Amino acid sequence: MNVLTARLLGFYLLLVAGSAQAVLNIEITEGVEGAMPIAVVPFGWQVPPQNPQMPKSLAPPSKPPVDVAAIISADLRHTGRFEPLPPKDMLARPHADSSINFSNWRIFQSENLVVGTLQYVGANRYKIRFRLFDVFKGKQLEGYSLSASGNNLRRAAHQVSDIIYEKLTGERGAFTTSVAYVTVAGEGNLRRYALWVADADGYGPQSMLRSREPILSPAWSPDGTRIAYASLEDNGHQVVFVQDVATGRRDKIAAYKGLNGAPSWSPDGKSLALTLSKDGNPEIYVIDLATKQRRRLTRHWAIDTEPAWTPDGKTIIFTSDRGGRPQLYKVPSRGGKASRLTFEGRYNAKASVSRDGKKVAMVHRTDGNYRVAVMDLETGNLRVLTDGTLDESPSFAPNGSMIIYATTVGRRGILKAVSVDGSIHQRLTVPEGDVREPSWSPFAP
Repeated sequence: MNVLTARLLGFYLLLVAGSAQAVLNIEITEGVEGAMPIAVVPFGWQVPPQNPQMPKSLAPPSKPPVDVAAIISADLRHTGRFEPLPPKDMLARPHADSSINFSNWRIFQSENLVVGTLQYVGANRYKIRFRLFDVFKGKQLEGYSLSASGNNLRRAAHQVSDIIYEKLTGERGAFTTSVAYVTVAGEGNLRRYALWVADADGYGPQSMLRSREPILSPAWSPDGTRIAYASLEDNGHQVVFVQDVATGRRDKIAAYKGLNGAPSWSPDGKSLALTLSKDGNPEIYVIDLATKQRRRLTRHWAIDTEPAWTPDGKTIIFTSDRGGRPQLYKVPSRGGKASRLTFEGRYNAKASVSRDGKKVAMVHRTDGNYRVAVMDLETGNLRVLTDGTLDESPSFAPNGSMIIYATTVGRRGILKAVSVDGSIHQRLTVPEGDVREPSWSPFAP
């Protein structure tokens, strides 16, 4: 092995090792009492008749590249709303409706049944066929066929999960979305930071940036193709970048004197709201990404930071201590007078607005602890959802059902997620180091 080959191999192994360390492991710590029983039968595997003259390189794979049923089952289980039947307990494994004996599934009180097949159609292309049944009525509720390449089979399986979830809950599924997060490994001078993007189930983390300096406040563009974030890589000076997820290409958006941070995308993806202290005091600005022209929204002696747009683009919610303590305020995105939004509690900060614009999640201080709370913007009612001591950085799922956030357990930084009604709790950890600064992607256009 020559020196160049050895170096390339070493570099590759470092990337693989880094990816393995950044995989999010999802654990349900509290689900809905009486979660819905469902059976997802292992899918049948179909290949076309083989031609003896066919080269081995063109022959169909001997087994499925992914376990579609296992992915669907895990997706549904991770919501905390479903209790999939383990395959080892299944009395039969039908692949089509003609071979289903519904009495077999009523024994286990399975309310719904999913059966299907994965077919190899050639040239690294596959077709997923599935059917969803109401077991007690013996009636089909849904059925689809999806085509996908081998590289996109996991996403196709998540699409099936989305269809099933929406049919059974009436709520759009978010299994095909992604999560951005920051990991921290090492101590002292050896501390390293990395920005990752992974599927919503934690699979397939991809490194967007590695740095010796902190990476802060990642935020997805509305079309899910770019991420804005703040980085201290410029000799400890905080700078805002926008990075393309697919290509890794990035643009420096704000590198003014002083603070440049907390970027938030406008709903049309054309502007960023962010915090700048270029004029001496942290204020909220809006920067047009095409022209780089900036517009100042707030003018106050207090600290104004952490802007978040409402989905209609008309309002920006931000954190300010202009009343003496951090609270949430709102200001018209075109400029105008700011008004206070939160009054309950001595501390409310770091707003995240739900996609429908009806709720805002925040970090709320109660009894000396920092916890995630959600407020109904119409009624003003506020509800504390978590019971941690140092919960931070809440981010709504695009369907509004869950909020992902960072917290500390012991001395380790992890992620957790909570449903908006507080009934479902998840823990998300990485095998090594700390994980923080979560941001849930939007739905794909």
